[in-house]
Amino acid sequence: MDPKTVGERLRALRKERGATLAELSEETGISVSTLSRLESGGRRPTLELLMPLARAHQVPLDELVGAPQTGDPRVHARPIRRGALTFLPLSRRPGGVQAFKWIFPARYEPHAELQRHEGYEWFYVLYGRVRLRLGDHDLTLEEGEVAEFDTRTPHAISNPYDQAAELLSLFGPQGERMHVRARTGPKDAGSRP
Repeated sequence: MDPKTVGERLRALRKERGATLAELSEETGISVSTLSRLESGGRRPTLELLMPLARAHQVPLDELVGAPQTGDPRVHARPIRRGALTFLPLSRRPGGVQAFKWIFPARYEPHAELQRHEGYEWFYVLYGRVRLRLGDHDLTLEEGEVAEFDTRTPHAISNPYDQAAELLSLFGPQGERMHVRARTGPKDAGSRP
């Protein structure tokens, strides 16, 4: 158990709740200075310290210490809301390619400006349809359709339609690319992946 990694998790959980060190200290009975040293990685976490923190943050102890999952392989996703948009993280490994399920409510058009950032995105429309503005393109993607693009290209995904839409999305850092293979004709039939 790496104290720095545990500390980063503790800080992220506290900030996610919007709690101060003083509030957490009052809730757990652990001094503010001890909490601060735990979060900075300057103090080795012990079971006596982690148990009240796990209760306060309402997470399993395994999640605090980054214990590998055993037994149940299911991902227990916690929905995250950003305004009217809901997304569920489907992968737990930090870094690398991340998987998400996005739920776009009907008539969801968050901003007129196209966004750009580092990365590469791939998404599949599970249900409904969405609008993808990508550079000079303005596309409607329906159930079963896929898009992939470098996120440094100005883009926006919205749902101006009358029903909700759901997407499965893979996002990779620093231009990392999802590899999609498709056979386009008889010439490729004998090739091996």
